[in-house]
Amino acid sequence: MSKILIDGKEFDLPAEYTLLQACEAAGAEIPRFCYHERLSIAGNCRMCLVEVAGSPKPVASCAWNVRDCRPGPNGELPSVKTKTPMVKKAREGVMEFLLINHPLDCPICDQGGECDLQDQAMGYGVDTSRFAENKRAVEDKYLGALVKTSMNRCIQCTRCVRFAAEVCGVPEMGLTGRGEDVEITTYLESALTSELQGNLVDICPVGALTSKPYAFAARPWELQKTQSIDVMDAVGSAIRIDTRGREVMRILPRINEDVNEEWISDKTRHVVDGLRAQRLDRPFIREGGKLRAASWSEAFAAIAAKLNRIDGKRIGAITGDLAAVEEMFALKQLMASFGSANVATQYGGFDAKAGRASYIFNPTIAGIEQADALLIVGSNPRKEAAVLNARIRKRWRTGALKIGVVGEKADLTYGYDHIGAGMESLGDIASGKHSFAKILKDAKNPIVLVGASSPSAFAAAAKLAADIGAIKDSWNGFGVLHSAASQVGALDIGFVPGEGGMNAQQMLAFGTLDVLFSLGADEVKYPDGTFVVYIGTHGDRGAHRADVILPGAAYTEKSGIFVNTEGRVQIADRANFPPGDAREDWAILRALSEALTKKLPYDSQAQLRQAIFKAVPHLLRVDQIERGDSGAIKALASSSAADKAPFKSAVEDYYLTNPIARASAVMAECSRLASGQALNAAE
Repeated sequence: MSKILIDGKEFDLPAEYTLLQACEAAGAEIPRFCYHERLSIAGNCRMCLVEVAGSPKPVASCAWNVRDCRPGPNGELPSVKTKTPMVKKAREGVMEFLLINHPLDCPICDQGGECDLQDQAMGYGVDTSRFAENKRAVEDKYLGALVKTSMNRCIQCTRCVRFAAEVCGVPEMGLTGRGEDVEITTYLESALTSELQGNLVDICPVGALTSKPYAFAARPWELQKTQSIDVMDAVGSAIRIDTRGREVMRILPRINEDVNEEWISDKTRHVVDGLRAQRLDRPFIREGGKLRAASWSEAFAAIAAKLNRIDGKRIGAITGDLAAVEEMFALKQLMASFGSANVATQYGGFDAKAGRASYIFNPTIAGIEQADALLIVGSNPRKEAAVLNARIRKRWRTGALKIGVVGEKADLTYGYDHIGAGMESLGDIASGKHSFAKILKDAKNPIVLVGASSPSAFAAAAKLAADIGAIKDSWNGFGVLHSAASQVGALDIGFVPGEGGMNAQQMLAFGTLDVLFSLGADEVKYPDGTFVVYIGTHGDRGAHRADVILPGAAYTEKSGIFVNTEGRVQIADRANFPPGDAREDWAILRALSEALTKKLPYDSQAQLRQAIFKAVPHLLRVDQIERGDSGAIKALASSSAADKAPFKSAVEDYYLTNPIARASAVMAECSRLASGQALNAAE
């Protein structure tokens, strides 16, 4: 810690702080454009100038550390001033330079109302300019389907360049030219390839980079803002949903240091148009091979007529990726009332009985920053959890993390040792034949990350984690990376086959079931001859095969409990209402149970949640992680399951993983661009 005077008051602050951080810790507001706390220092906008005792001119506070300040000739404490006439004049001069070439198009700029340049110009701008020459004109650049450019507005702060290189790990942007001819560009003007490129819009301090799908759609002061949770993957990123009337206009990130910091993935941000397209807004019944619109009572009667003459053991239920805990709990109870233990998620392979530690990401997402060795088994974090992958890259860039991969070889945005493709390579590490085994054993906080799509590797990975000392009192390094938002919640409430029950693969085999309830399960192939009741939001694969369709609510249209891959309990709040006759999924199941004379014992969501909390108490503790017993991992390690097939990622096309994404024209365009780039790379 170092003592320093800031605006005449003494403070004791860390020596590694920049003067900008020190001044803000002291309560002084420092304007900035190029500085961002999660990016490297550039020091090229000069807006953060302060006066330092002994310096003949103002200094850039973002590029000057507290430790660099020298005491006075008589031992006086280093002194920094932020409000002197010298500082004000210097900042006004910088602002005048920034506005020399900036166009006067605030009324039509999408950044209006959220623009740092507007805000700072209010404090440091002047009403006249001494610049009489013509403004510089810069050609707009093509960056792909998500980011719109208006490069006349660019002030060359280079935040976008540093973000692309440092956080995304895809250094596709840079500066060309010198002096007045400097331009931000992608060099070859090809589409950006990062899954985090939408964050460029958030970090751009002016309107040079804006959201292409959201262009000219709304002004920020028109929108109703709702805090919620993302369900496009299992990370559970904190988001803000902005709505106008009944329509979701955009989705933005919220800061959550333990989960997503302040980033969200492109799918999270730009899936908005998929919430409106191809929606199911009324019940349907299949008659004569064709679906016809029906009333709720007709749909319930058709289901009841089918179920009344069927043995409960011939009934099953499968849930999809986007289901909340409430509807899964209600569906499980409805199945139990028929005497059926046939319940499962569309991605099977998990045994909840082994214990919670066997299926969550035990090191936690924030814990990645303490890891010094990481073995990725059967997973592609860049596709399955882009924000978590950025956290891995952040730790890797410090030089303190060694990474090995067993599975598909892919560009993960960081360097790694590709060990092999399947169980044989994992066995080489376990037996010590591969050099990465020593790295894991010597590590203080090693992590063995297993992809949820590789259940055959769970036992071997758990045994490896135990053998290398990754599981101890102060650290649990065994983690399962899920790609489905509903998976951990389903396992927590026991939405798995009961005694004598069938798993998803068995239920989907021909002739095993007479009636199958599908709670938004669209990634499976339904068998012929089975009566399918589909509860979902979009006219996707499940609806195409269904005999009865019951329209549900999307994640923005209901309040629901989700549990992310690290076991953190989260609540997604309702931002708008479902279209037409669609209803919240738990309410559909409650009404259906009454029509089937199997009435569920709750009449409101509050009563339903009380039943859930009574059955699974840790779900009551929102934003907390219930630690799993490490004994579960040892039990998992003793189980025997082996498959010599190469490991594969759960996600083939990052942009089209669920019904909402497949209904989105923006995601379809991103998928087309990505597949074209992949082909070019292969050639």
